[in-house]
Parts: sequence; C-alpha cells; structure tokens
Amino acid sequence: MTTTTMTLGGALNAGLRRALEHDPKVVIMGEDVGTLGGVFRITDTLQKDFGEGRVIDTPLAESGIVGTAFGMALRGYRPVCEIQFDGFVYPAFDQIVSQVAKIHYRTAGAVVAPLTVRIPYGGGIGAVEHHSESPEVYFTHTAGLRVVSPSTPSDAYSMIQQAVALDDPVIFLEPKHRYWERGEIDTETAPDLPLTSARVVRSGSDATIVTFGALVATALRAADIAEAEGHSLEVVDLRSLSPIDFDTIEASVRRTGRLVVVQEAPVFCGIGAEIAARTTERCFYQLEAPVLRVGGFDIPYPPAKLESHHRPDPDRILDAVDRALAA
Repeated sequence: MTTTTMTLGGALNAGLRRALEHDPKVVIMGEDVGTLGGVFRITDTLQKDFGEGRVIDTPLAESGIVGTAFGMALRGYRPVCEIQFDGFVYPAFDQIVSQVAKIHYRTAGAVVAPLTVRIPYGGGIGAVEHHSESPEVYFTHTAGLRVVSPSTPSDAYSMIQQAVALDDPVIFLEPKHRYWERGEIDTETAPDLPLTSARVVRSGSDATIVTFGALVATALRAADIAEAEGHSLEVVDLRSLSPIDFDTIEASVRRTGRLVVVQEAPVFCGIGAEIAARTTERCFYQLEAPVLRVGGFDIPYPPAKLESHHRPDPDRILDAVDRALAA
C-alpha cells in the first residue's frame, strides 16, 4: 500500500492524471483548464504533460463545451468537461438533460455517452452571485445521468477515475469549500466501494445523519459535539446522489430509529425530501420520530456576508437531532 497526503483538489488532479495515463481516449476540456490549470488549479500541469490535444482550452461557452464533448463521446472518446462554477452549468443544461442523458435510451442501448461533467458546487468561499449554488437536484431528477459527490481526498481520487471509466454520463459535483482540506490517499489499491455506494463514516446508535459533499465534515463536527453531550450519532456519506444507496441508509435507520438529512441546497423538493419519503416507506415501523431535514433557506443564494447563516452548521444539525430525540 502506497499512501500520500493530498488536498481534495490535489487528489482530483492526481486522479485525472491517472485517467489520462490509463486511456488515450480520455480528454479534458473547459475554460482555462490548460495553460491556467483551471480556476481552482484542479487541472494544473496536465496540459504541459499531455499536450493541447488532450487538455483543451475552450471558448467561454458551456453549451458548446458539453455539446462538443457529447459528439466526441459518440465517437469513442471519454471527455471530461470542467464547468468553472456551479451557476455556469445552466447554459449547458439543455445539452445535458435533452441529449447526453437520453441517448442510451433513445437508441435502445446501442449508443453510450461516456462523458463526465465536473462541477465545483456549493458555498463557503465568499463568492459572488452564481458561484455558490447547489444544482444537484436538477440532475438527479433526470433519468440517464449518474450524479456523485466526493467528500474526502481519498474518495475524490478514486471516484473521478471510476466516473471517467463508466460508459454512463456522470455529473461529478466537487465541494469547492473542501478543495483545500488534506487527507491520506492510497494510490495503488483499488477503490474499496463501488461508485454508487454510500459510506458509514461514523458509527452511532441514537440517530442517523445522512449528508454528502462539503457537509460531511460539518456533520462529523456535530457528532463530536453530540458525543460530549452523551448522544451517539451515526453519519452516512451518500457519495452517490443518483442512484442513492437506500440499502445503507435503511440499515443505519433500523439501528438508530431516527434520521436527519442535511443538504446545502434549499430544503423544498431537495435530495432530503426523496430520502425522507423512501426511508419512511422502508422503515416506517422502525422510526421513533419523523424524518427531519436541514438545508439552505428557500431563497436565491445570499451575498457572501450572509452565507454562514444560510449554510447548515453544527448548531442547526444538532437542533434537528434534539427534536428527533425528543419525539
């Protein structure tokens, strides 16, 4: 086993490098991904090492980026598109949901689109409008897309390679707030979980917290605080948002009897709503309290000075846990 310590952003860079080395049909494309190395430097040095034909600087046109990549995927390439910020993906939305997601079904399985769309998403970096959004539910609602989000450098390294290797189109959501967090990575051993599996990152007995992306670390901090107060919380990292690993969630809720779902996006019609409904169906007789949701408020993402009030923090998570335990 060969381990090294990297940031989450560095792990993505290393994973993309490994994908480029493994398959000559892998290409990276997006605005400033080449010479600059991406706005967050996730593709830093890759153009220098693999050339302009495989790490391609594109015009500022998201629809054109994804549309071109889609055509390349149909011709046997495995494009990885970078969308600079979450709020910039909407010009490419029609290409993704009307074309990329539909082609396999439209052709009765004869045509695949091995295309990965990387999207830095979520808040916490003090950015301006259209730079801190959480658009995951738009894509999870669209049949034909896989949607995933790593929360640690180790998962970032393995999951980006798994995504690129798939024949299905993948929306790869990167929690930009965690780009600079460091962790150990095993660069030699195969991934310990399939791309679609959730992970229990902390065991507990009193309640389950289900979350993903940047908020996994927040949920773990909440669990630490709860432990000091005498409560044992289990934390489940979804990793995959479509499909969702409901078996892991169900097994956890059957142990704890309570569930709190945490997301950064507004609560209304979010990922948490689907998890709450499915868990209630599957665990009705094991639940000791209603499933509760914690998320952003039902407003456009606020200015940077207010985002700490908008994004879920340990206090808001623990308030929901207290209400579940009191039921």
